[in-house]
Amino acid sequence: MNILILSKALLSSAYRRKTDALAALPGVQLTVASPAYWQEPRAQRIDYEPSPTPNYHVEILPMRFNGQHHFHYYPTFGALVRRLRPDIVHVDEESFNLATFLALRAAHQVGARTCFYNYANIERSYPLPFGWFERYAFIHASHAVACSHEAATIIRNHGYTGPLSIIAQTGVDPAHFAPRPNAHIARQPFTLGYVGRLVPEKGIADLISALATLPAHVQLHIVGSGAHADVLRQHAATVGVASRIEWHAPVASHAIPTVMQGIDALVLPSRTTANWKEQFGRVLVEAMACGVPVIGSDSGEIPHVIGDGGIVYPEGDSSALAHAVLQLSENSQIYADYSQKARQRVQQHYTQQALAQQYLQIYQQMLMPAQTAKFPSTPAQ
Repeated sequence: MNILILSKALLSSAYRRKTDALAALPGVQLTVASPAYWQEPRAQRIDYEPSPTPNYHVEILPMRFNGQHHFHYYPTFGALVRRLRPDIVHVDEESFNLATFLALRAAHQVGARTCFYNYANIERSYPLPFGWFERYAFIHASHAVACSHEAATIIRNHGYTGPLSIIAQTGVDPAHFAPRPNAHIARQPFTLGYVGRLVPEKGIADLISALATLPAHVQLHIVGSGAHADVLRQHAATVGVASRIEWHAPVASHAIPTVMQGIDALVLPSRTTANWKEQFGRVLVEAMACGVPVIGSDSGEIPHVIGDGGIVYPEGDSSALAHAVLQLSENSQIYADYSQKARQRVQQHYTQQALAQQYLQIYQQMLMPAQTAKFPSTPAQ
């Protein structure tokens, strides 16, 4: 099976662990196409990170309108498709992007089966020409993949009737994200952790408010940076918990397992806004892989990611969040159960190997005659 994946996310060597796992599967001949860099306005430029890819080849392609999410495209991708003549072209872009339209059209011209990947989990109507691009993708793609249940619902509401699966964008290495010794035992003091951006929509103020109602032995480590940092520090002082919070700068991705192994529970208290809701919550999976129970609000995809590996509470409800913390910190059996289930859930659904197997199943079914193919509407999560 000759597979070509077009993805700017695969600039990152960490994200390519997924394609490493896919290329290692029997019968897979894989090529990845990526730009040399991605530069969003007012953001740090992300350059391609070289790493060994012994089982497949990475083609670095020029990109026009780099940094423009919906307008960028790859002028030489059509030539690459004609040279490789793949069986499958996987476009890791939204259905309504120009890059997706052009890539699907190039694939269609050589008879390749195609799929796209949608992230958008906020309902919007797309003006022309983006509505045309979306309609073309819906007509010509053999499969749609969504990063969340809400993204899948939006695809359906916009008129896509074909096969559809929900798959996480990336997974983790369970050997790297490993539990600490006695991970199933809650320690004293009981340390909560938050890892991520310090912005209002992440709901960190709710977490600090909850901390103020919890026993003094409950501590909080906050790892990250953002425009809301000073406001959060002031809020902590106002509610009287400044001395119970440790603030840490962002850490490199390879250091995240050490962070997770140093806490007793991870909290992701996200709050939905008019323009944003949680698409996935990668830190949840990273913590769960380390055997760390998680507590998350019900914003976006968080409940579906947590499953039985932690506790979900109504977003914005600091009292419910505090109650969830008490369940974990005061009941050793509950803590041990969540610790075990968290690790098991990641091993079943969110390792790179698990994601690779899910994609291989989709690719195989895309190549079947329409009357015999059986496509899952969602993964077994």
